[in-house]
Amino acid sequence: MEEIKLIVENDPKSPIAETYRSIRTNLQFAGAGRELKYICFTSSVPGEGKSTTISNLALTLAQDGKKVLLVDCDLRKPVQHKIFGVINQGVTNCLAQDVPFAQVLHPEVFHNLDLLTSGPVPPNPSELIGSEKMDQLLQQIGEGYDYVLLDLPPVLAVTDAALLGNLADGVVLVVYSGMVTPEEVQEAKKRLQAGKANILGVVLNGVPRKHSGYGYGYGYYYYDYYDENHVKHTKKKAKSKE
Repeated sequence: MEEIKLIVENDPKSPIAETYRSIRTNLQFAGAGRELKYICFTSSVPGEGKSTTISNLALTLAQDGKKVLLVDCDLRKPVQHKIFGVINQGVTNCLAQDVPFAQVLHPEVFHNLDLLTSGPVPPNPSELIGSEKMDQLLQQIGEGYDYVLLDLPPVLAVTDAALLGNLADGVVLVVYSGMVTPEEVQEAKKRLQAGKANILGVVLNGVPRKHSGYGYGYGYYYYDYYDENHVKHTKKKAKSKE
């Protein structure tokens, strides 16, 4: 399963790996003229592929010569330690036990890519995420990296993404085609905006592809793809097919 999730490494010539490289390019253009270092990835609901997306994007940035830190801030259902096959010690150890960041960091999981996993699941994830300690940790871990990518919980499930979104330079919303309604995506967008997050755009994941040898879809990157006009247009198209 992990081999599929890290397709950028395991099948670098595949169309999906190329799509992740396109996402990398779009993010680099999004940062033109301003600092874009701390980038959060989230989704509306669980299961939309945000963790797979951010891990592959982290790899593509590292392969491009950038020094990258991937941080698993999903303190409820963390998966990055499983994807990369490392022990789960990290964020919560730093926040709750005052363990030094360098002591729990997983350096060079791939060349130019360091990993900070979530650590043990705490009883109070929202309090930890919204704490001053979390803000201080983010400032500390950013030193020496070109990009710090934060894997956040789904927006509609918990408040964590809204709490952390405004501390980052930008937020990317991952949407799995056919899994969520336009209304759910709009609600996720509203909650992020209410938390003063800078929404960079949307990764549309799981789009069906004809004649594909893979069991999962192609991903695309759009800036502000799910605006109100698009949602209305989508609704009209859906009605016309009924």
